Amino acid sequence: MASPIEDDEIDLVALFGTLWRGKWWIVACMAAAVMLAGYWAYFVAVPVYSTTAHVTLENRQGQVVDFENVVSGLSGDQTSINTEVEVLKSRELAKKLVLELDLVNDPEFNPDLREEGGFAPLQFMRGLIGSTGEEMPKTPEQVVEEVTTNVLEAFSISNLRNTYVFAITATTEDPAKSKLFADTLADLYILNQLDVKFEATQRATEWLSERVATLQVELETAEAKVKEFNAKAELISPEALEALNRQAKDTRERLKATSERADEISARLETLQAAAASGDRQEMARVADNPALNQSLARVEAGTMPAELFDTQFQKLIQSETVALARAQSQADGLSQSLANIESQIERQSKDLVTLQQLTREAEAARSIYEYFLGRLKETSVQQGIQQADSRVLSQSVLPTHPSAPKKSRIIALAGILGLMLGAGLVLLREFMNNTFRTPQQLEQATGVTVMGQVPSLPAKTRSNVIEYLRTKPTSAAAEAIRNLRTSVMLSNVDRPPQVIMLTSSIPGEGKTTLSLALAQSFAGLNKRVLLIEGDLRRLVFSEYFSADDYKCGLISVLAGEASLTDSIRHISAVGSDVLLGEKFDSNVADLFSSERFARMIEEARSTYDVIIVDTPPVLVVPDARTIAQHADALLFAVHWDSTDQGQVAEGLRMLESVNFRPTGLVLSQIDMKGMKRYGYGGQYGAYSRYGQKYYSN
Repeated sequence: MASPIEDDEIDLVALFGTLWRGKWWIVACMAAAVMLAGYWAYFVAVPVYSTTAHVTLENRQGQVVDFENVVSGLSGDQTSINTEVEVLKSRELAKKLVLELDLVNDPEFNPDLREEGGFAPLQFMRGLIGSTGEEMPKTPEQVVEEVTTNVLEAFSISNLRNTYVFAITATTEDPAKSKLFADTLADLYILNQLDVKFEATQRATEWLSERVATLQVELETAEAKVKEFNAKAELISPEALEALNRQAKDTRERLKATSERADEISARLETLQAAAASGDRQEMARVADNPALNQSLARVEAGTMPAELFDTQFQKLIQSETVALARAQSQADGLSQSLANIESQIERQSKDLVTLQQLTREAEAARSIYEYFLGRLKETSVQQGIQQADSRVLSQSVLPTHPSAPKKSRIIALAGILGLMLGAGLVLLREFMNNTFRTPQQLEQATGVTVMGQVPSLPAKTRSNVIEYLRTKPTSAAAEAIRNLRTSVMLSNVDRPPQVIMLTSSIPGEGKTTLSLALAQSFAGLNKRVLLIEGDLRRLVFSEYFSADDYKCGLISVLAGEASLTDSIRHISAVGSDVLLGEKFDSNVADLFSSERFARMIEEARSTYDVIIVDTPPVLVVPDARTIAQHADALLFAVHWDSTDQGQVAEGLRMLESVNFRPTGLVLSQIDMKGMKRYGYGGQYGAYSRYGQKYYSN
């Protein structure tokens, strides 16, 4: 058998041919789709009207006063623009529109107010599942939310590319309502911006008022601490503290000088006392370095003055130095005490001054913060009355004069396209789902066996009328198809035309028996001696084509040796040939056909008849056909048009090949000529084309 076409290959010509054959299906689908769409667009669909208002973002606003705003303006970047688009789409803004226009009482957006009529799918489904309980009544809040959801679906918000302009499109069943919706939503959007700023400013004012009051208390507390500390601390000014530092420095210098003088006096006193202790008046005068004492020493040495008087003068000098030392030490002690007092005072007042400065700074900081917040409070209070929106209405919507939907021409065009696609899909699906044979090309491609004939269904109502129809309608398409089949069989082997011709099929009902009778009649028309053998012993349907009541013996009698071939054959004038009928047989029929007697019978028939036609059972039902095939010169395999499964045909041929017998040809039988035209094949093949009809009289 020939290999089928690869699955991954697409034959565009075949695809187009399939679509062309199903063109009337496609046209019907298109027409149905267009009619349904037209009916819906013109008689069912409710016309709606759309209109658009435009709002622009004001990213450059005039500053009425030089105040810093509580809520800053929009920056105009893409993020801000996208945010504003979402604000326009927000449920909160839509809810304000619902309340503003009292849309809860509008049947277009409140389904509970619509008049019930016609078929209600939801109620129907509830009835099917047995839901008879009453629905809980909706709360006003639920109704508002449901209406808000429906209103949101009536709007389309977009930002015009590369601009700060927003398009607010409203679509409703009433043109005036659409205009009202678009304009009102634009106004509510502007008011919403003002409300947001006003509320933010009001909240800021309230917070600033509370904060200023708190800061005022803190300022008063800080200033009170400064005053209280000043009252307790007997503070001096930083200048007076500087004077104390200078006094301390002066006292420190005087103390140093007094201490040095006391040290000098102490050293001199020690030197004088040492000289007095030595008794050396020369040394005493030298150490004393006193002119009066030097004169006294000269007089003592001259003998004019007693030595005791010199000693007395020296002792007075020592006493004088002792008094000077005591006085210097006393002065040093006084200066030291004074310096300690001054330094203690400086240290104490320095600490107090630091504390005072800290308290003063805290009070000043509290005052600065208080004054700043007080200023912001005043600015914010002023801003409450001069708020500006960040957007403005660029243009209001225009009252629509024509409905925006349904777009009837577009709907019908789209319906036509969808109908075309649906029709093409159905045609291709039908072709894909079809697992039978409708053309000889399909049959030959799938099996690799030549199709020798295409025989249409006979218009005869019963089998008994088949022979009569072929005899009385020699120019019919069926009669011509049989003659074509006869010619193909005879030419299948020009040098040795087949004498024994066997007909079989895959399954019952494929018309092989009718083909056998018709072929026998056709060969008889050539004045051939024809023998028709009923080899399908399990059904025995020849008697339904012609009367056989007077026949006493048949094929079984011949094979059983109970009658001769000559005695068992009957001539049927309606067929024009001799017929060997089958008989009932209870044993294995296949064994009879494989016997020597059957072989001898065929040989005997060969010597008597020009053509021997054997009608055999289907190969998928019983093995008889494979046995009889061993004695046939040609085998015709009938395939019921648009009926026999491709797998059954393939399996039947495989079973014949299992006994090394390949059919001489295939016969596409029982072709429905109207069906061929319906499937789109009628214009291509012989008797079924509009040209072939001119040659036949059915």
